[in-house]
Amino acid sequence: MRKYIVAGNWKMNNDLPQTEVLISNLKKQTQNSNAEVMIAPTYTSLWHAFEAFRQSNVEVIAQNMHFAENGAYTGEVSAAMLKSVGVKTVILGHSERRAYFNETDVLLAKKVNAALEHDMRVIFCFGEELADRKSGNHESVVETQIKNALFHLEAGAFANIVLAYEPVWAIGTGETASPEQAQDMHAFIRKTLVEKYGNDVANSVSILYGGSVKPNNAKEIFSKPDVDGGLIGGAALNAEDFYAIVNAF
Repeated sequence: MRKYIVAGNWKMNNDLPQTEVLISNLKKQTQNSNAEVMIAPTYTSLWHAFEAFRQSNVEVIAQNMHFAENGAYTGEVSAAMLKSVGVKTVILGHSERRAYFNETDVLLAKKVNAALEHDMRVIFCFGEELADRKSGNHESVVETQIKNALFHLEAGAFANIVLAYEPVWAIGTGETASPEQAQDMHAFIRKTLVEKYGNDVANSVSILYGGSVKPNNAKEIFSKPDVDGGLIGGAALNAEDFYAIVNAF
């Protein structure tokens, strides 16, 4: 049985005082769904957030990590460092990391390996851009991203992998992805998993939607059979909006 998950990616927002305010507001909310709830603050707030939510059902996760154990990688953070501050889940392959920091499928495969070697859970992101969608190449692009970064893994590894589909073309572009388009792609992703790993694995992997989920569209998107939750950006920075999405199941 796959899990419903709502993960809030704070991106490069909120210094420590702002993080404290948002945490305080999040703690005032009531959860009425059975979704797993996650938040991904910046590195500088991870320990503080972990301590604040230590006794709650909110999991504090990281936005990124490096593949190396340690060494001359100025500005980077390793899996072991994340584990040492209580973090057990990491987002990898986010569209912004791919676009602004030139992260490739080869690099991401190394990051996935490193996370799994440290018994971490991975939220692996992927998705097509506008040109891919308009040329009808979107399924091919998504299939390639998944295969290049994940299909070297044994089936058992997928117990610690969550997939997150980001229609990059529909994020901040004025274009809109419909719930039906989300379902079509999620069904294709699951079919791609079936072809490689079989039904049991494919039906156990949660596939999140990362295309501007908001309180006013979450219920319709989450009602689709292959959508198991959301990777939330902007709406995660407002406690009421975030929990409206958490409770949309």
